[in-house]
Amino acid sequence: MSFFIMKIAFILGTRPEIIKLSPIIKLFQKRRGNFFIIHSGQHQDYNMDRIFIDQLNIPRPKYRLKNCKKINFITNTIRSIKNILLKEKPNFVIVQGDTNTVLAGSLACNLLFQKENYLKKKYYNLVHVEAGLRSYDKKMPEEINRIITDNISQILFTPTKIATENIRNEKIIQGRILNVGNTIVDVVAKYKNKLNNNIL
Repeated sequence: MSFFIMKIAFILGTRPEIIKLSPIIKLFQKRRGNFFIIHSGQHQDYNMDRIFIDQLNIPRPKYRLKNCKKINFITNTIRSIKNILLKEKPNFVIVQGDTNTVLAGSLACNLLFQKENYLKKKYYNLVHVEAGLRSYDKKMPEEINRIITDNISQILFTPTKIATENIRNEKIIQGRILNVGNTIVDVVAKYKNKLNNNIL
C-alpha cells in the first residue's frame, strides 16, 4: 500500500515542531495525502505558534487541545490524544523532537499500538522525526523525552550519522532507522530569500 494513501496524524504543539514538520506536511499536501494535525496547545502565543502556521502555509490543526496548564499537561494530553487517535485510527503518527508534546503524543500512540490486534500492527505506528539526538544530560527533561520516544517508535528518522550511531549503540532494536537529514535544512533552503529580507 502506498504511503500516501494511508492516514497520517501529525502531532505538534511548539514553534520548533511546526517549523521542522512543515516540509513533511507540505509534501503530503502536494501529494494530496490523507492526513490531519493535532495541536497540543503547548505553545499558544501567536508569535510562537500561529504566525508560523500561516507563514509556512500549512493547514490549521484539525484538533487543538486546551491542556495548556503546566500542571498535569502530559497526563491530560496523553488522554486527549489517545481519544483522538482511537477515533481517527491513523496508520502512522508522526512526532518531532523532544518536547512534552512529543512525549505525550508518543505515549498515547504507544498505548494504542500495544493493544492493536490487527496483523502487522496496521494502525498507530509511531514515527520519530529527529531521532537519536543526545545531550547525555539526563537531568534535562528533553533528553528523557527523546530517549523514551526513540525506544517506542516503529520508524526512526535520524538527522545525522551520529544520531544513527547513538540509536545503534543504545541497542534500540524496535524501530526501523532511516538517516534522512534535518528538515530545518529544507525550511532554510526554501525560505532563505525571505529570511535575508527579514520577511519571515
